[in-house]
Amino acid sequence: MNQSETERCGNQPASEPRVGVYICRCGGNISDVVDTDHVAEVCKLIPGVTTAKVHTFMCSDPGQQTIIDDIRQEKLDRVVVASCSPFLHELTFRGAVMRGKLNAYLYEHVNIREQCSWAHKHDPRGATAKAIALISAAVGKVRHSRPLEKIRLANNQRALIVGGGPAGMKAAADLAACGLSVLLVERSNRLGGKLASPQRMFPTGAASGEILSKLESDMRSTGRVEVLLSSEITRVGGFVGNFDVTIHGPLGPSGSMTDTNVSFGAIIMATGFQPYVPHDGEFLFGRHPAVMTTVALQEALAAAPEGKMLKVNGHEIRRVAFIHCVGSRQVEGVHQPGTDGRLNKHCSRVCCTTVLNQALQIRSRFADTRVYDLYQDIRAYGRGHEQYYTDASRAGVVFFRYHGDEPPAVTAEKDASLHIRVKDYLSWGETLEIEVDLLVLAVGMTPGPCEQIVDQLKLPRGEDGFLQEIHPKLRPVEISVNGVLLAGTAQAPMNLQETLAAAGAAAVKARSMLVKQHVELNPYVAQVDANLCEGLGQCVAECQYDGALKLIETSRNGRTVKMAEVNPGLCVGCGACVAVCPNRAINVNGWRLDQYDEMVDGLVRELVPA
Repeated sequence: MNQSETERCGNQPASEPRVGVYICRCGGNISDVVDTDHVAEVCKLIPGVTTAKVHTFMCSDPGQQTIIDDIRQEKLDRVVVASCSPFLHELTFRGAVMRGKLNAYLYEHVNIREQCSWAHKHDPRGATAKAIALISAAVGKVRHSRPLEKIRLANNQRALIVGGGPAGMKAAADLAACGLSVLLVERSNRLGGKLASPQRMFPTGAASGEILSKLESDMRSTGRVEVLLSSEITRVGGFVGNFDVTIHGPLGPSGSMTDTNVSFGAIIMATGFQPYVPHDGEFLFGRHPAVMTTVALQEALAAAPEGKMLKVNGHEIRRVAFIHCVGSRQVEGVHQPGTDGRLNKHCSRVCCTTVLNQALQIRSRFADTRVYDLYQDIRAYGRGHEQYYTDASRAGVVFFRYHGDEPPAVTAEKDASLHIRVKDYLSWGETLEIEVDLLVLAVGMTPGPCEQIVDQLKLPRGEDGFLQEIHPKLRPVEISVNGVLLAGTAQAPMNLQETLAAAGAAAVKARSMLVKQHVELNPYVAQVDANLCEGLGQCVAECQYDGALKLIETSRNGRTVKMAEVNPGLCVGCGACVAVCPNRAINVNGWRLDQYDEMVDGLVRELVPA
């Protein structure tokens, strides 16, 4: 990528830049600690600053209009805004700068709320001094900013959805309804994921088969969704607007397995979840036939004959106990790590309501079967879910509360029954003993299999192992890799309603990218100075993103020489290449080395008002 591709909005002014500094009180969130008026007076002494103003809410329409008016009247060509987090309002102020007819990238954002007033609320003087230093650094940086323009890449207006569960089917249906072409790849031989098992969904009581049929009907009705079953993605590369994917699966009437290469503009990860599988011997799982998981019980309840007493595998169940949080909220030193050496410390959220739902089914269908519920906390977080707890209590379910570092102990009796010993904190720490005929382990959710795609695209995972969004509130279905979106339980434990809502959100986001013939990206990518690059290759060796940097042969002064070339679609602007270039021949647009030098000078600059 060369300089002309990113600097099309005019040349850097030959005269000294005129910088406007705008400080937000944030309704007192900042000004209650930071002396914003003093900050403005001191900022006027920073070289290049033409005006410095304070506003109660800089992000408000009047605050933005102040910036626009000053750009025009004061002939400003650089803007610095000191306010809250850039995650909230960087785009807001960039838009204001553009409405003032100034290049959007001649603007710098300084966070003096989270980094000053909130971080140092007991030290107003220190917080004020820190705010001045941060603004001084930002002014130094923006004075050396150059006009940039977003990168435009050709867009393949087709979506790939990985996973054919309810999230994948919902996203496919929504995209197809918008007129977009979709390919859905499912590794198993059927659609529906966990929804394909016959069950009643809570809280509506609707049959899973009916929901699945409706999803499939909506998905196939437009004729724009192609479904590949028994297929896997073996390779994925490229970038937003042009992902290159190899799919291994049956092809043609013969159904012979083969590799197919296809291109897509966006990818939706709907890889779902796997129920936690207790390790051998965990609460006697795998060693005693009367220990099963909630997943197995759901199937047993669907097949159980009606009667006074629940029957499982031909045995009458007089007493059944549930233990919550098996495979969730694990405690170091108490629970055994998985094969990856990691504990599942997260809460799977839906397990509590699953247990309450199953307990109510047993009590309503089998009056002579008693139910015991051993829990850490009841997290019935969804609308109407608290009613399950109330109904279960009224139906005679007996509850025991244990602490996570003191889990129940389960032993087998000679008569094939199970003996449970639990320290119950509902009875002030009394140790109680229960004999049951069936023990059900409420297993949590673990991430579905998608390791190959994660490794090849370098998708981030959270501590819980699920794919991690950029921000849970502001960008809930986006991931740090442009063009890849999250749907459903690939992202976190969710119930069906949440899964479908998240899939719809992912589809909306994908549509906003795919309806355009070009994809626009921020210009913060590496840029090579052809006059300084000697093609030494350290930058290529250091780059962790396949294809983002490569050495090419080019002609210079009549000679064929090597130099580095940047693929702007794959470069993430991490700057690793900058650090290893001995000639300083490569920089990141918007974060060049000379700008860092100015930021350091700004941080240590002493400013003393008259």
